[in-house]
This record gives sequence, C-alpha cells and structure tokens, in this order.
Amino acid sequence: MNSKVDSSNQPGAVDQAEINRALWSACDTFRGTVDPSIYKDYVLTMLFLKYISDVWQDHYDEYQKEYGDTPELIEEMLKNERFVLPKNANFYNLYEKRHEPGNGERIDKALHAIEDGNGAKLRDGDHGVFQDISFNSNKLGDEKQKNDILRHILEDFNKDELDLKPSRVGNKDIIGDAYEYLIERFAAGAGKKAGEFYTPAEVSELVAELVAPLEGDEICDPACGSASLLMKCGKQIQVNAGSKKYGLYGQEAIGSTWALAKMNMFLHGEDNHIIKWGDTLRNPRLLNEDETLKQFDVVVANPPFSLEKWGHESAENDKYGRFKRGIPPKTKGDYAFILHMIETMKPASGKKQGGRMGVVVPHGVLFRASTEGKIRTKLIDENLLDAVIGLPEKLFYGTGIPAAILVFKKNKKENNVLFIDASREYQDGKNQNNLTPEHITKIVTTYKKRKNSDKYSYLASLDEIKENDYNLNIPRYVDTFEEEEEIDLEVVRTEREKLKAQLTELEVKMDKYLEELGCGL
Repeated sequence: MNSKVDSSNQPGAVDQAEINRALWSACDTFRGTVDPSIYKDYVLTMLFLKYISDVWQDHYDEYQKEYGDTPELIEEMLKNERFVLPKNANFYNLYEKRHEPGNGERIDKALHAIEDGNGAKLRDGDHGVFQDISFNSNKLGDEKQKNDILRHILEDFNKDELDLKPSRVGNKDIIGDAYEYLIERFAAGAGKKAGEFYTPAEVSELVAELVAPLEGDEICDPACGSASLLMKCGKQIQVNAGSKKYGLYGQEAIGSTWALAKMNMFLHGEDNHIIKWGDTLRNPRLLNEDETLKQFDVVVANPPFSLEKWGHESAENDKYGRFKRGIPPKTKGDYAFILHMIETMKPASGKKQGGRMGVVVPHGVLFRASTEGKIRTKLIDENLLDAVIGLPEKLFYGTGIPAAILVFKKNKKENNVLFIDASREYQDGKNQNNLTPEHITKIVTTYKKRKNSDKYSYLASLDEIKENDYNLNIPRYVDTFEEEEEIDLEVVRTEREKLKAQLTELEVKMDKYLEELGCGL
C-alpha cells in the first residue's frame, strides 16, 4: 500500500478547524442527490476507513525505513497493529481504482475484509460494524451516478487536508473530535431522528459531571446512541485523575447507530469498551456469566422520550425482575429505562460508594399519575432519588420541549432531594439553545453544595415530597414567581393629567394648520 500524500509535515501542523472544514466540504459530493440521513453513514464510515488506512501507512513507512531489507519482518510486525488491513483492503487501493467501474462493490468488499481481519474488535457476534451500510446500494443512484459519487468522495478524502497520519496530526484527539463534529452537524439537520444517535455535547458534559465518575469505575449507557455521553464520562476520569483506568459499556438498538458508536470509540482511542447491539428493554445483553444483569458504578443515559412499543407485553414476565416496582404504561417507556438503570447500579461495597445514575427525561416523568405515580412513589420511598434538575427548552435536536435530569444514588445517606430550576439560564441560539460552561458549572456547584438558593434551588425533605403526593414538578419546590413592581396611583394620575394637557395643545395646533391649508371645518 503506497500513499501519495506527503507526510513530511511535523505533528501539530494541522488544526481541528482545517480538518472539520475539509470533512464538511466532502459532504457536498452528496448534497442535492442523497438525503443527509443516508449519506451521513457513508461520510462517517469513509472517515474511519481513511484514518485506519493512514495509521497503517504511517507505521508501514516507519518500518520500511528501519527494516527495508526484510519485508517478512515488516509484514509480521504489521500483524500487531491496532487494526489489521488485509491486502488491498485500504483507502489507497480504492482511491487508485476510482476511475474504474465497480467502486461500490470494491468499497464494500474492502470493509468486510477489514471486519473479518480484525476478529471481535469490529463485530458483535455475527453483526459487523459495516453490515448495515452498503456503498453499492441503489440509494446512491444508478450504476453510473453511484460510481461518479464514490469517485468524488474518494478524491475528497485524498486531499492534503485529510491526511490523517499520526506523523502529521500528532497524538491529539483531532480525529475523534472531527468525527464528533460531523455527528453534531448531521444531528442539527436530522430533525426528530437526531435524538436516535446524538445528545448535545453540553448536556453530556453536565450529566458526566453530575455523576462524577472515578478511576476504576465501570460506566454504562444502556441507550448509548453514538456513545458521546459514555466518552464524556471517560474524559472526566482522564482530566481529574490523569488515568484511563475505567471501562465503558453500552447497548444500542439501531444497527447503524451501534456502528457509529463503535467507530466513535476507536477514533477517540477508547479501546477498553464493550458496546452491544440490541434492544436493552426487550433483550439486555450486558450480563454476567450467570445471565444476571451486570451492575455498574455509573449508569447514564438519554433514552428516547416516551417511547411507544417499548416491550410492555413481556414486562410482567421479565426474568431480570426489573419491573417489580410496577410496569410502565404501554405507550410511555420512560420508566422502563429508569427501572432498568436502577437495577444495574452497584450497591456500596467496602470503601466503594454505591452506584450513581444520571438520566435525561421529559417533564411528564415528574408528575404523571397512575402506574408511573406508583413507581415514582416507590423510588422516592426507597430513598434512591438524589436530585431533579430542570433544563431549558430547545436544548435537544428534534424537540423543543424542556427536559430534566434525574440523579439517583444507591446507599444514600441524606433523606432529601435537591431540586434545581436551571430552565431560565441558557444561551439563545437560532434553532437550538445552548448551555455555556458557566451554566454547567453553576448547576454542578449547586448540586454539590445541596443548599437552598433563591429562585434556583431547594432541598426538599422526603416528608415534603410525600405531602405533595410524590409529585416532583419543580415549581412546587423552587419558587420562581417574580413579584410585579408596585404601582403608585398618584404618580400615574399626575402623568395622565400631563398627557391630557399635551394632547389638548396638539389638537389646537393641528386645527390651526388645517385652517391655514383651507381645510378647516
């Protein structure tokens, strides 16, 4: 495999913005011809292929300089690469043949050869990372159009700006951040479907800081999407403890989104992960050897809001006992996810604190009655709920409704729940509102201090919550009512008399002008 891209630049010679611009520009190849919901998978997969090909090429070049006269040794050393690329299964081979017919078929064959050549790394059982994407699909048009589009995309990724060799970009997380940048841009234009694969970065950051993952923790997201929230938790440990000693676990129901999560992990250097494909509620796959649910130190999720058809019909006979507190409504799966997550929190053990959990929910979860009310009552009586945090509206792609974050803890000591109303503090955006670092810091600091703050937070005892019939609606606890300024009626009367006098004076002047113009009555 020979690269035609100059890799002589020093590490750090490229910046994040340059790569991001080049990637977004590459999407022009598809625009106007293919819907973004379709072409996002092609662009993200091509980025992954280009990156692992560039890393392979970079290392090949280094070995060539050192062991050029012993090709057998070079070949043997390349077998130990993070990703093994079988012969001809690489970006550059595809690029060199781009003018020949059959681009789609060649790309698909290369991707499946890479799957087969890397064992379980790019598979979950029989399901491969590239199984749900085909570059040979008629979604890209007839054979001629498809071949032209794929030739252009190969040329886009061969530009100097997208030379992703480590010897050029250095060890910074440029590639992973570029992948995240693309996912976010695609989410911004995906409408309601965006929630299937992406949680806004600042919401992920907030949840990660609230659950405060520690070195050695096992962290799980049972509805992980493209895994951004999971990686935010890992980043917390890297920043605070200077360590990568932790495990990331996830499950994702949509095959193409599961593939995004796997690629996202590898591009961020998160090799210590297990991401399973499948429906968490109907078929949880993060299990112990005895087929019981695996438990974690930290559990986080932004599950789909009020999911219909979540598996109500089989919940009564759930062999994992997740719904012993009650079975959520048939058409609203919010508490199904919450109950699953509760069961996967570790209990306290020795010096190790119990599991912590952060979940994003629609506000209905806080106050809906019937079965949800009964489940909520039991969770509160068991003293599992630690905090309720109201978020601003229009934070999430595809929905304008405000959401809340619920924080749960195993083995809580305090008999209270902290309510935070952060709904009015945000940065206005054209289509989307944002939380700034300052907003996030204020929420997290308030959560840690657990103090009352006028019109912002309130620490409620469990007795107070019971008095409110276990209703968690935030305005019941945080008073945000703004008193109207008192009106001085004497001042208003004086101002009115003054305005009446001015009006009389103006009418006299107007009559005079009309008379001069011969328009007098």
